[in-house]
Amino acid sequence: MEISIIFSNKQPKYLDIYEQLRSMIINQTLPANAKLPSKRSLAAHINVSIHTIQEAYEQLASEGYIYSVERSGYYISAFDVDWEQPLQAKANKINIPVPAALYNFRNGQVDEQEFPIKTWLKIYKSVLKTDIVSNGSWQGEVTLREQIALYIKKSKGFACDLDQIYIYSGTQHQLNELSRFFGKVDVAIEEPGFRRATAIFQQNQLGIHFIPIDGKGATIPSQPCKYYYITPAHQFPLGGVMPIERRIDLLKWANDNDSFLIEDDYDSEFRYKGNPIPPLAQIDQLQRVIYFGTFSKTLIPSVRISYMILPKALVEEFNTFYKDQKTTVSKVDQHVISEFMESGLYTRHIAKMRTLYRKKRIKLLDCLHTLLGNEFEIIGDAAGLHIVVRLPNSLNETNAIRLAEKAGIIIDPISTSYQQNKVVNFVMIGYGAIPYDAIEEAVILLADQWKNPH
Repeated sequence: MEISIIFSNKQPKYLDIYEQLRSMIINQTLPANAKLPSKRSLAAHINVSIHTIQEAYEQLASEGYIYSVERSGYYISAFDVDWEQPLQAKANKINIPVPAALYNFRNGQVDEQEFPIKTWLKIYKSVLKTDIVSNGSWQGEVTLREQIALYIKKSKGFACDLDQIYIYSGTQHQLNELSRFFGKVDVAIEEPGFRRATAIFQQNQLGIHFIPIDGKGATIPSQPCKYYYITPAHQFPLGGVMPIERRIDLLKWANDNDSFLIEDDYDSEFRYKGNPIPPLAQIDQLQRVIYFGTFSKTLIPSVRISYMILPKALVEEFNTFYKDQKTTVSKVDQHVISEFMESGLYTRHIAKMRTLYRKKRIKLLDCLHTLLGNEFEIIGDAAGLHIVVRLPNSLNETNAIRLAEKAGIIIDPISTSYQQNKVVNFVMIGYGAIPYDAIEEAVILLADQWKNPH
């Protein structure tokens, strides 16, 4: 099948391809169940990148115009009714649709193309052949807790017993369980901070103190509270790395006030500047620190497995409180991660991704500096998978996001992380998901929108 596309030069090329193929399908120029050209052959025929074809095909597939057959390709969907809208309905339509996301600069995303899916599936199949019918321990499978304990000791520098480790299906899940355990107490969280953590505190009707951050990260609460949720490795959302002196000050505060620090070790595996700083859990060896870890960034977010490590002093009371608890985390998935870690694949995968993300970060920063200039200040780039851009006075968060969407670029706001005095001159740009080769093209489009608003 030979397809001709005429480019308008008024919008991204993938939109021209998408719109013209959609029109051919609606008008039945392309018959039902006909096979489309492969991405590679169509890209070569019309002289565009394979990525551009992929974006067009994926948008058509998401809207049901085409479907994919594994190892075969894309085909035209069959339909029983006329997909074309009536002329009157089209004439009355006034809303201009926002282009589909061509470039994903969302925060919290990973490069799924680099995930070792074949190896993962091989381990998964082997686990399914073992005894996985019965329920597991409510704290989590022993094999996984053993691997986490070994990993923590080697990479984070502190030791814990297996009975201190609890497996959950995400940070919010374990924070909710912890909040129920402590009961109706006052708590603290960074401002700005992780809004989903704030939501857990609000749902449990706790007294919340929003503690402002400064250049060193989370500051010291002036009012007593039972526990304080912080992200010292890569403050969310502004991205700072907490220096050692502030960590020591927080531990002193916790000791003096009989309080606990919830250390969400968010993005700690991906640090690019400066010397490594030990986690608070290492400094005080889990006396006043409750440690939160997750596999969302080091593997893939859809795994939905996290872990909490409690101080020894809390274990017995916590277990008594949850004595009738059953695990809510897949036993199969726990064993897969355990084998993945035990084989050494986990640490090798982290090392590989750290190299890739460092490369993406450098490319993104170079493009932003070159194309946006000094009026767009970049902060929070020392660690993690996103950077923060301080916008000039001529551009606020809402308009920056809207203009980005016009070019098919999706980025995240910062204002939603504030609970009190919202700030509207920052945006987040994540570089986990976007392909390295697409970064420059995306920033060119972004700079065109932000510096020359249409």
